[in-house]
Amino acid sequence: MSTFFGHPRGLATLFFTEMWERFSYYGGRAMLVLYMVASVTGQNPGFGMTAMEAGALYALYVSIVYLTNLPGGWIADRFIGARKAVLYGGILIAIGNFIIAANLGFGGFVTGLGFIAIGTGLLKPNVSTMVGSLYEQGDVKRDSAFQIFYMGINIGALLAPLVAGYFGERIDWSLGFLVVGIGMVLGLIQYVLGAKHLGDAGKFVQSDDATEVSKQQKSLRSAGIWTLIIIALLYFVHKIGIYPITVVSLSDLMGVVFVALPIVYFGALFSKGGFTKQEKGRITAIIILYLAAALFWSAYEQAGSTLTLFAERNTNNVILGWDFPVTWWQSVNAAFIVILSPVFAWLWIYLKRTGNQLSIPFKFAIGLLLVGVGFLILVPAAMKIEATGTRVGMMWLLTLYLVHTIGEMFLSPVGLSAMTKLAPQRIVGQMMGIWFLGAATGNYIGGRIGGLFETFPLKYIFLAVFCTSLVASILMFVLVPWMKRLIGDIE
Repeated sequence: MSTFFGHPRGLATLFFTEMWERFSYYGGRAMLVLYMVASVTGQNPGFGMTAMEAGALYALYVSIVYLTNLPGGWIADRFIGARKAVLYGGILIAIGNFIIAANLGFGGFVTGLGFIAIGTGLLKPNVSTMVGSLYEQGDVKRDSAFQIFYMGINIGALLAPLVAGYFGERIDWSLGFLVVGIGMVLGLIQYVLGAKHLGDAGKFVQSDDATEVSKQQKSLRSAGIWTLIIIALLYFVHKIGIYPITVVSLSDLMGVVFVALPIVYFGALFSKGGFTKQEKGRITAIIILYLAAALFWSAYEQAGSTLTLFAERNTNNVILGWDFPVTWWQSVNAAFIVILSPVFAWLWIYLKRTGNQLSIPFKFAIGLLLVGVGFLILVPAAMKIEATGTRVGMMWLLTLYLVHTIGEMFLSPVGLSAMTKLAPQRIVGQMMGIWFLGAATGNYIGGRIGGLFETFPLKYIFLAVFCTSLVASILMFVLVPWMKRLIGDIE
């Protein structure tokens, strides 16, 4: 029986499915802000939006992409199974990109983004679940499988801006979205053809109990009804002029949700009781890590907003005399991850073997510090731009992306693992949702900061991001001894 790098053939099916999905997502993301701010009368016209409007819509979209992972996993678990969820999700993603490629105006653009967000919520969490389902509990190959799978993610993220970004930015934005849509179709074709190698992975829902299924169906209907009520209410207040609904105002409402939701959730979690003193301590540690992760992603995920605009308007994007597409900058982080992943894999093993293993909060503190330092690096560049009115060289952004990638290696890989280790067993799934909520919040903040690009001097934006990250990092370093006591011996 043939294998895939010594693993079941089913891993190859999921590897390429996720690779093409990430190709679709990162290809679209690389073009998104540039397409929105492009002039409506240019050679390759866009929507002529201001940076504030584009940042608000970008924030709304990328945050919803992460939020849909929560209901997407729940729908798969309770109703259709991961196998079908991945298929349906891929179809919706492809449709969304084709709608945008059809150039149906702003309404079609937003509709396409909605399809992509819902499709990603169905596909992304469930394809990862299926990778784990290919192995028996305790199989030593499981961790290696996820390393290979993670490489597929970064290959997609590396290639998409280079290919789709070129077609979109240099020829036609619609053509760029057509390319990523075709990429998702290719992923679906190989997923369907390779399904025979998946065995029973993702075929079944978690509960076959009729009463439980009925309860879940009622919950789904209730969620749908409340969604329709909220949409109708927003339409009503818009029509009568109480609260005009615009891209910016909708994005503002999403910000209120991101502030209120964790407060309500964690408040309810502690008030209902039932947790031991140790469990409460570990939940407290999760809250701190959640806040740290949200702040980290708020800086890191400005790659698609603030840093994209900086690359377009303030950087000399020239290699050997050739002016390369701005979207290509979105491949730099993935390239650094591919290069540095083996180095960090060796480093963690070495530190553990020598008894110098770094604690989870200490790694988070380093990640926060480095993501801030990345923006500090750009402060002199911004001052030079302000003083001379000229563009700066590529090394400024290249250095930032290198520092940010190193910071990511300290924080991101341990985040999900920390949630599973710290969470009481009965709420592990909910803690996974909290991790995604932190990522969604960070993406939202990063997008909104990008909206300030035309409003505030760049040096102050970059300095503010650095100072915020520095303060958060210092607080995390101070809290390390206390958090290690809260965490206990899980490491």
